[in-house]
Amino acid sequence: MPDQKKSPPAVKLFALAAVFGVIVGAAAVYVKETGSGNAEPAETASASCPFTGEKVASLTPFMKGQVAAMSPAASPRPIALDFNDPEGKPTTVKAFAGKTLLVNLWATWCGPCREEMPALNALQKSLGSDKFEVVAINIDVGDDEKPKAFLDETAAHDLRYYRDASMGVFNNLKKEGLAFGLPATLLIDDKGCLIGSMNGPAAWDSDDAKALISAAITPAAGS
Repeated sequence: MPDQKKSPPAVKLFALAAVFGVIVGAAAVYVKETGSGNAEPAETASASCPFTGEKVASLTPFMKGQVAAMSPAASPRPIALDFNDPEGKPTTVKAFAGKTLLVNLWATWCGPCREEMPALNALQKSLGSDKFEVVAINIDVGDDEKPKAFLDETAAHDLRYYRDASMGVFNNLKKEGLAFGLPATLLIDDKGCLIGSMNGPAAWDSDDAKALISAAITPAAGS
């Protein structure tokens, strides 16, 4: 069975999810509230994401096993996040239009993030394409030295280096009730609309994760 070979790391990630859950203490130390926010009125969000509800319903059965912690979006809506691209230039989720995204927030001081990073890298290596990308955003304060060393140490060579040293992405998601600590992960469709969210680590290299992402890449009916 293919899953048997991946059981040890998957079990370890599940244990980390249980023990660490979300790193509330670390978040309290490192996260500062900002005055920014990206929430939209419900009626505007619904108009912006007319087919996402159907997509969420079709994907909910895939949120099981190794990715059971993924919660389907109760109110699908556009997600607006500002961060820097690998060249250090400002970008947003809108720049990825046409791609399904797995957006993951991580930091060098996050223990579960270190365990999860190889799995995220494996997912990108396996399914990354012009239709899907793992967008792993570092939220360390300071320069790029430690985050880049972290990626080298975890052999995450297939992940592009995205960064938000202001931690604005975390604060925005926290205000929307989507992030409580690290790691925090969002599944976003090719229109930039929220499909689901997760707090805590997961075995993203598992068959369950690949099945979820493969289904997410499939266009929704009528879209």
